[in-house]
Amino acid sequence: MNRFKTTLFLVGLTLLFIFIGNLLGGNQGMVLAFIIASIMNLGAYWFSDKIVLSMYGAHKVTLEQAPELYRIVQELCMKIGMPMPKLYIIDEETPNAFATGRNPEHAAVAVTRGIMRLLNREELSGVIGHELAHVWHRDTLISTIAATIAGAISMLANMAQWTLIFGGGQDGEEEEGGMGFLGNLILIIVAPIAAMIIQMAISRSREYLADEGGAKFCGNPLYLANALRKIERGVAQIPMAANPGTAHLFIVNPLRGEGFLKLFSTHPPIEDRIARLEAMARNRSFI
Repeated sequence: MNRFKTTLFLVGLTLLFIFIGNLLGGNQGMVLAFIIASIMNLGAYWFSDKIVLSMYGAHKVTLEQAPELYRIVQELCMKIGMPMPKLYIIDEETPNAFATGRNPEHAAVAVTRGIMRLLNREELSGVIGHELAHVWHRDTLISTIAATIAGAISMLANMAQWTLIFGGGQDGEEEEGGMGFLGNLILIIVAPIAAMIIQMAISRSREYLADEGGAKFCGNPLYLANALRKIERGVAQIPMAANPGTAHLFIVNPLRGEGFLKLFSTHPPIEDRIARLEAMARNRSFI
């Protein structure tokens, strides 16, 4: 069901982008928006992993440089029959991790120094299992495409904003395929919010699936549940200077969100994720 919902959300995000293009420029704008979306998706498919890894200064490590991490990943990959991803370490004390790459054959897993210091071997295997589940489900590609289109929608909204500032549509007459003052105002306010809501829905659905898959891969849901508790406390103590556009990639949201801001988090509430994992352990549904 989560996979079906994710597909619907991605389709909705793309249609929203094309619809906004139509509002801004009529049929030509719609075609242009479709071409831009296609190009951005293609770029995200091929280069997303390199971009995000360089963004956080991640450096590749080998068996000799990070033996415990390497062996955990190697054991889990052998267990599930998945190619060994490239491993990266980020020199940050914030405990966190993410996976990226377009498919299991071209994947990378990155962890921070902080998470390696904070978690024991079992908990780290739960985290790695979660990230490998993202790769296995192609979530890394789906999330990147969603972020790319959402960013493009925000870009179109900014274009509408500049049109409004410099007097577009103020004469009360809309050009063919264009928008008036009110239409531009609605686009500026509504479009980015709609894109953000859809992107959050995609991200949250995939996190639950990755938790379930990670629990099965590592062999015990409580490994991941305990890790999530520790990581949440660690992130609260040492927030990460992360790019909001990539926050959805991490196992725990690296940005501190409190009160009302939690409603706009790209991740489900930690307590809900832990409760689901503990229910899996009680019901032994991970076997």
